[in-house]
Amino acid sequence: MAQKTALIVYAHQSPVSFNAAVRHVAMQELAAQGYRVLVSDLYAMNFRANATQDDIIGDLKTPEHFQYGDETMSAWMEGRLSDDIVAEQRKVEEAELVIFQFPLYWFSVPAVMKGWIDRVLTQGFAFSLKNMYNNGVFKDKKAMLSFTTGAMQTMFKPDGINGDINITLWPLQNGTLHFCGFQVLAPQIFWSPAHCPADVRTAMLDGWRARVKGLLEEKPLTFAPCELFDLSFQGGFRLWPKVREERESQTHGITTGHHLGKPLPPDNQIKAQPADESSAQTDCRN
Repeated sequence: MAQKTALIVYAHQSPVSFNAAVRHVAMQELAAQGYRVLVSDLYAMNFRANATQDDIIGDLKTPEHFQYGDETMSAWMEGRLSDDIVAEQRKVEEAELVIFQFPLYWFSVPAVMKGWIDRVLTQGFAFSLKNMYNNGVFKDKKAMLSFTTGAMQTMFKPDGINGDINITLWPLQNGTLHFCGFQVLAPQIFWSPAHCPADVRTAMLDGWRARVKGLLEEKPLTFAPCELFDLSFQGGFRLWPKVREERESQTHGITTGHHLGKPLPPDNQIKAQPADESSAQTDCRN
């Protein structure tokens, strides 16, 4: 049986940070399960965050009007992407599981990790209009966010000052990971470790260690599948009218983003639905 591979895309400047400890736990536990663990330590690699024409080897297709997405797609098809991008794409191809480990910056990932997303997940390699969401390129792979916050958990409640964490996570988990086809596992959130006593941080790491042991058996989060939408320019890539009619009697929207003007489904972006609930609603893994 071929050895399975996991990739940890890691962004923290300090080797003695709590994020580094979380990464170490994941590396240990995955290795103990027989995984080959790859780590992209973005700061240590001095990974370039800005997406420019330097990412393309050779002549541009339209030098008079540089369009990064079109040029990198052509370069990917022709084997002309820069070596650092190709190296990261190979890691993604090899991995059954990708974990993004980072401190939450401005409700998102650090700039160096955003640069990794922008540059590595190129059109063609990671997505197309025919291969997206539950029909995406990476539909047989799993991915997840694992991150620390400066804020305590109550600040990210629906009535907290930062607003609902489910809404915060929607762009990353739906707009990036699920868009590329990944089965998105529930995020691992370490709430305000810098303001916790040592024994609480130890308990956080122990909880993460226990979770990693069964990580690959977890049910992914639920998203709206492409089959619910008219995937044509004429139809505007909107829900089929019949689907909207069927949802009228439902208490909640379909997902955090597809709320249809209804209350959001509870914890849609931080917890997988129990089997009895998901059977009554549309599941992205159909």
